[in-house]
Order: sequence, then C-alpha cells, then structure tokens
Amino acid sequence: MNKRKIIKGYKTLKSSRISVDTSSDKFKDGIIYTLYSDKFNSLKVGFAENNEVLRKRISSDPLILLDMKKGNKKDLILLTNILKELGIKYSENLSYKYSSYLMRHLSTLGWPVGRTLYKQRNIKKELVCA
Repeated sequence: MNKRKIIKGYKTLKSSRISVDTSSDKFKDGIIYTLYSDKFNSLKVGFAENNEVLRKRISSDPLILLDMKKGNKKDLILLTNILKELGIKYSENLSYKYSSYLMRHLSTLGWPVGRTLYKQRNIKKELVCA
C-alpha cells in the first residue's frame, strides 16, 4: 500500500514593496474635446494639455470644434473603452463615424458635444390636478 506523509505547518508569506508612481503624466489635467469633420462626417474625440496644443490640432486639419471642457487623459481612455463595449469602434486617431446613436452616448457619458449637432430631448411631464 501507498503510505503518505502528512506534513503539518504553516506557510509564510513574504512581503514585498511595490512602488506606485502617482505623479504620472498619464492623468495630468488638460482639455477634453470633440471635433467634427464635415468632409468625412466624423467625430474626433481627444485630449490636449492646453489651449495652444488644441489650437494647433484644429488648424492642422479642417475640423470644427464642437465643445471642450477640463478633464484628463483618464477620461479619454474610459470613454474609448465604454464606447468599445457598446459596439462603437473608432478608426485611426480616435475618429468615429457620426451618428445620433454615438452623440446620444457621448452626451450621456458627460463628454463635451456642444449643441450644434446634438440637441438633447427634454422630457416634460405635466401633473394634472383633478
């Protein structure tokens, strides 16, 4: 017969130090924005460190600035991941094909879309007193 030995005891865990750099440039504050291309009927979302960088991006391409607000690169990463889960995929340079479906989701997620291409529906309920 096969004899097995049972070893009683406790395993010890070795601790290790992990250094986390919280001052990363990845989450530095800046400007999140939405641009529209009339030629390609597409939207471009992005992040810029300051107004000068954003101005250069707009002047390099024939794009219309729909809206912008303060934010960080983390917001852009979260947005692209959420849109990917919703089945909306981007092409090169974070460019999306324009649709009311996309605009509705961008607005719901709090992304700056402006009021020129997308107007939110206001649902008003009236109370009738009898």
